[in-house]
Amino acid sequence: MENTQATVEILNDLVQINNDRIEGYQRASKDLKDEHTELRAVFNRLIAQSQNFKLALGTEVSAFGKDIETSTTTSGKIHRAWLDVKAAFTGHDAHDILEECEFGEDAILKAYRTALQDENLPAYLRETVSQQESELLEAHDEIKALRDSVH
Repeated sequence: MENTQATVEILNDLVQINNDRIEGYQRASKDLKDEHTELRAVFNRLIAQSQNFKLALGTEVSAFGKDIETSTTTSGKIHRAWLDVKAAFTGHDAHDILEECEFGEDAILKAYRTALQDENLPAYLRETVSQQESELLEAHDEIKALRDSVH
């Protein structure tokens, strides 16, 4: 029972950080200027990616007979509040938005790495989380490359 609860907590933490990522990219997309349609498409693809990750993780939480987390993390809320303040001073420059997105990608990668190090994560779930982490690393690198290409 203790291991089940620990596993559910790990999975729900990952659901929450994916909720953060979705909200972050929705906010970033809204903050982009109209001419950044291709960047908005990237953000929408990454939102869909996190929605798919949440579905897979939530299915596992439900299999344990537990409730799926629907909120975001406290640190995610704090970070989004910081984005609100920063946007008031910097405007909606694509480079700054991408820099903040990279910060968010760093945070979700850290959460996934922490989950993968947790001994309470069963092997069959470790494979799912590891695959998601791999895709997140690709997304991180894409955002970083986009940030570096925008001046």
